[in-house]
Amino acid sequence: MNSISFSLLAFTYAIIFMSVMGFGLFAEKIFFKKNEGKNIGFSGLLGIFFLIIYSYFSHFFLAHGIVHNSIIIIIGVIFFFYFAIKLLDKIYIYLFFSIFIILFISLILFKTHDDFPFYHFPYSYYLTQYPLLVGTGLFNSGFKTPSSIFYLNSLFYLPIIKYYTFHITPILFLGFVNLILILRIVSSIQKQEVTYLFYLNILIFLFINIFFYRIQEHGTDRSAQILIFLFFLLIFDLIKFNKNISFNISYLLVVLGIIISLKAFYVLYLIFLIPVFFIIWREKKIFVIFNIFKNKIFYFFIFLMFLVFTVYFLNSGCFLYPVYQTCIDDIPWSTGADAVRKMNDWYQQWSKAGATPNFRVEDPLNYIKGFNWVSNWFNLYFFNKVSDFLLGLLLLSIFVIIFFRSKIKKKIQINKNISIIYLFIFLLFFEWFYNHPALRYGGYCLIALLIFIPVSLYLSKFELKIKKIKQSFLILILITITIFIFRNFNRIQFEIVKYDFKPFENVSYRMDDNHFRIEKTFEKLILNYQKCKKNENECKKDISPKIREIFSERYIFLADTK
Repeated sequence: MNSISFSLLAFTYAIIFMSVMGFGLFAEKIFFKKNEGKNIGFSGLLGIFFLIIYSYFSHFFLAHGIVHNSIIIIIGVIFFFYFAIKLLDKIYIYLFFSIFIILFISLILFKTHDDFPFYHFPYSYYLTQYPLLVGTGLFNSGFKTPSSIFYLNSLFYLPIIKYYTFHITPILFLGFVNLILILRIVSSIQKQEVTYLFYLNILIFLFINIFFYRIQEHGTDRSAQILIFLFFLLIFDLIKFNKNISFNISYLLVVLGIIISLKAFYVLYLIFLIPVFFIIWREKKIFVIFNIFKNKIFYFFIFLMFLVFTVYFLNSGCFLYPVYQTCIDDIPWSTGADAVRKMNDWYQQWSKAGATPNFRVEDPLNYIKGFNWVSNWFNLYFFNKVSDFLLGLLLLSIFVIIFFRSKIKKKIQINKNISIIYLFIFLLFFEWFYNHPALRYGGYCLIALLIFIPVSLYLSKFELKIKKIKQSFLILILITITIFIFRNFNRIQFEIVKYDFKPFENVSYRMDDNHFRIEKTFEKLILNYQKCKKNENECKKDISPKIREIFSERYIFLADTK
């Protein structure tokens, strides 16, 4: 394992987030009018959006090696210094750096996410070593569910530090969403528009920094759920039909595109087009639909969806794994609909508490049907995983109510459109509970929103002086920062004691041969292929009992041996 100095990690971290912001500022200059939107957090997400598109597309033709990545990152940094100085006020630049400096403490870790050595790291590393290889899903079940996090990771494979930046990407999502939320809150205070959205922004800000403080637990799920919170804020902005309608549409598409690319399972959130279009029709705002089709971002969104589902298909033979109805059996690298159906049943069994490291139900197919699993799920998962989460949400909500409740009430008229969106959130919550009731599969954000939206509407009834609101907001920010730093400091202390982690000497996360097992398999297959080309008698026909290879000069096609 390489020894990575504290200063090297800090320097690489800085140039990466500046580069991503640089690409975002460049794209914003092209696609938006001057100062439209006025939120640099969205600039960062725009940079991520286009880097994801580029990384997916470019990997069809080339590996994301060190030279290639260095050029990309340097271009982004040049964009940052050019456009940040030209377009941004100093206060925005200070806020940008302040947030990412605070978040840096979460980057210092030894133990990574449980799935990181299983497929997060192997997939990210594979992208840096080879262009697209068809059929990689047969090596590892995780390769059947690619994520844009892996593609972003691969662009951060840089000189000296190499793959020790593969845990930075979740911080980018957390950092840019924090920027967005803080600037939205500040804008509301400046305009004295203290509506339910003001309180919803605050609740979400507190939640993602207190509940999701451990970056190594983010995986692909928590980053997506952080963006899902933002997705609903943008929907609520859209249905206000204000003058920023074009901006709202653009970033709704950007955020939704990133969410689906992180985990294609979240394509379910396209269901919210139904209530949005219904509201547009009811409010007689048909011009909004025309704005969508005139919006250039819409076509980049479609292109990203095409890339994501194409990669799914080329990896597994399914356009949306593990939905077996989207699989094609009659291709050499296909996983097969029957195998996919079994894996889908396994995911349900696991999420419904029918399988743990030390436990398996006797009849899993019967167990996952209907509501047969509910009793066991309550015993093994609701208590204490979900119950503790609900208690935390309750305490957070009470805490915010105490800060902003007053004796003076004002008359407000609740927009009926909010109720329509809330109803669809509840319907999606029921889908979550019925099919995959694990918090990591979308439960965190859905349950939180079902609580936060009524709390926000309740708080919007109270009349408060702007000075009091400013003071309360500043206190809450300081409390949140303190909790975030303190909990991460305690985590680092624990890792120092348990793993003999020495962050000031070597900030590398833990690595072993398991991280590179797929890479070693690739090397064996390629070596065997080269031998076969020279002399067929030297081929190893039993290179693996589970797979056989059909090579071409450009792609690897893999299929199960029967």
